[in-house]
Amino acid sequence: MDFDALIAELRTLRDNVAGVTDTVIAAVDGIPIVADAAKSIDPAEVSALAAANLGIARQAAEVTGKGTLRQTVVFSSDGYMAVYAIDRRALMVIMGDRQLNVGRLLFECRPVIDRISSILAS
Repeated sequence: MDFDALIAELRTLRDNVAGVTDTVIAAVDGIPIVADAAKSIDPAEVSALAAANLGIARQAAEVTGKGTLRQTVVFSSDGYMAVYAIDRRALMVIMGDRQLNVGRLLFECRPVIDRISSILAS
């Protein structure tokens, strides 16, 4: 697996979207693969929480018949945590401060997710 290419994708996303502070790619079972995050962020803890969040959201999407889950977003008083399904095997967590441009994040993430999926598959 090309960890440098994964980190490059995460850093590009951070550079292109104002307010992105930390990023993690993890397996859907909550095991971190790679992180571009502050020292105060525990990638294992974030990955486990994101996997649980994604699992519940996937169930909600299936039960309600709304199609395939793409993302969840947690809006907090001091920022955001977005969890994106990369495929059935992996997820990406994006954390941001209050200035995170959520619209820009939505726009920028799809091609990044596609590239990350290709890297993970190789």
